[in-house]
Amino acid sequence: MYVTKEENRDKKEIIRQKMIERQSEARLVRKIVFIISIILIIVVGAVAGGGYFYIKSALEPVNPDNNKEMKIEIPIGSSTTSIGKILESNGIIKDARVFKYYVKLKNETGFMAGEYSLKPSMTIPEIIGSIKTGKVVEEVVFKVTIPEGKQLKQIAGIIAEKTNRNADEVIQKLNDQDFIKAMMAKYPDVLTDDILNANIMYPLEGYLFPATYPFYKEDPTIEEIIGVMLDKTASVLREYGSEMEAQNLSVHQLLTMASLIEEEATEKVDRDQIASVFYNRMETGMPLQTDPTVLYAQGEHKDRVLYKDLEVDSPFNTYKYPGLTPGPIANAGVSSIEAALAPAESDFLYFLATSTGEVLFSKTLDEHNRKKAQHITNK
Repeated sequence: MYVTKEENRDKKEIIRQKMIERQSEARLVRKIVFIISIILIIVVGAVAGGGYFYIKSALEPVNPDNNKEMKIEIPIGSSTTSIGKILESNGIIKDARVFKYYVKLKNETGFMAGEYSLKPSMTIPEIIGSIKTGKVVEEVVFKVTIPEGKQLKQIAGIIAEKTNRNADEVIQKLNDQDFIKAMMAKYPDVLTDDILNANIMYPLEGYLFPATYPFYKEDPTIEEIIGVMLDKTASVLREYGSEMEAQNLSVHQLLTMASLIEEEATEKVDRDQIASVFYNRMETGMPLQTDPTVLYAQGEHKDRVLYKDLEVDSPFNTYKYPGLTPGPIANAGVSSIEAALAPAESDFLYFLATSTGEVLFSKTLDEHNRKKAQHITNK
């Protein structure tokens, strides 16, 4: 088919026009994309900057010039979230969520129930410090200090001494089934049926957290004293809920393992290494063979365990029975609890405490015996 020159020119012109249109469209698209990109950058920057300044502002005092004291009640069993909401609703902090995340970031624990005198001019660290140390409006009448590693009988003695009671009276209350069941109902997340195991000597052994407890009246009941201590235990354990779940550990298992670590640890040892030995032994089916459990089974306190002591027939004797003891053998502090949750990665199966407090770790029995011969005299 023949095409004239005019028709050919028309086609070329149409093609050229289409190319011009496409180039124009492409330039328009690039311009739109550029504009949208600029807008997105501005928006993201604004959000990020706004978020930064918002958080910065939320961490500052509500009113640096307002020193008016306000009485703020922190109820027993309050979580970090509920404490933040109480503080925000009373105008002591700006944002409960920011407070919560700040507490988690700083790994703050140990908040105490009570009535506090707080001011809008206080910084968040000052507020946290006040709630942790128990600086309350009421005057402290007396304090009860429970050190780490104490057993229930010893704790009963401390309570008795501070309250002018008989230690036997305190122990009797701590073993009273009605009292125990009442505490279990009050603290169901902490006190489970595990503490009712027939082999356990004292249901609350290991559950009274080591701390200094202030009291604000002359003669609190034993129930009130123990309630404050269990509240502290619940508060501490609440901070490790996700770790316990990840390790598949119940509260009872955690406190039991932590108590063994606490009783074996010295100031010169990393507790996570001792924890690794215990977990490695349990994994291989070896008995834990830890001397403090023998002494606990005997109900004695001795400087050293003799070979004849290892024959005591008790489920608490870890030389005779593998695995964890039926329950804790003492109260454990945070460092031992954390070691039980995060043991070191090691191949150690043995450890030995020297007379200087140093703890020597070994992978084999031969290595352990050589160190024992060097540092420990025969029992």
